[in-house]
Amino acid sequence: MTPAEALLIASLLAAAVVVGVRGRPARRRLATLTTRRRWRPDPLRLAAGLGGFAVTLFVGGLLGLVAGVAVAVALDRFLHRLEPAEARARRLREVADLPLAADLMAAGLRAGAPVDHAAAEVAEAIGGPLGERLTRVARSIRLGAEPAEAWGHIATVAGAGRMAQAAVRSSASGSALAGALTRLADDLRADRAVANEAAARRAGVLIVLPLGLCFLPAFILAGLIPVLIAVLRDVL
Repeated sequence: MTPAEALLIASLLAAAVVVGVRGRPARRRLATLTTRRRWRPDPLRLAAGLGGFAVTLFVGGLLGLVAGVAVAVALDRFLHRLEPAEARARRLREVADLPLAADLMAAGLRAGAPVDHAAAEVAEAIGGPLGERLTRVARSIRLGAEPAEAWGHIATVAGAGRMAQAAVRSSASGSALAGALTRLADDLRADRAVANEAAARRAGVLIVLPLGLCFLPAFILAGLIPVLIAVLRDVL
């Protein structure tokens, strides 16, 4: 590879990185420009660039340059859309704690506690990321925020949108929130049982596939190949 080709490859990869950077919000770019901090390379973007460079070297020529840029951009978009392990663990814990939180809040409300006190006590009892959200809900209610705004702190949790809607309706119409939370907890547990059963069935199917891939070549070699060799020997 000549120096001119290497320079052209580096320029195209830099252009691909710039294209990937364009997807960031303007506010984040402004904060990056106005905040002085030590520059650190993005590991995901670096991996995408290396992947595109490897494709460019493997294919070669103008076609390799185009393919390398396309692969670098596609890898950058794909890797940055993956959910981090920490965020996934946080999301799963929130979903797992939600039925218990609904039951505890229903019990507190039936005992006569106000909504903000019940949310604060449940948050302290369960802890974790869902407890942090409920703490913000209780604090917002005490500060006089609108119900929709206060309960919006947990609306993004999978299944918690119904809890927020029930709380908003209860504040507007005076309906019993404890019964709605109890029904919500029961529905969430039923949905989890159905999902676990479906996952178990899917796991059984996925377990069979490797076994089939292992036994099929052995069956062909031990059962079919000798028969074919014998038939061909008789024919020839």
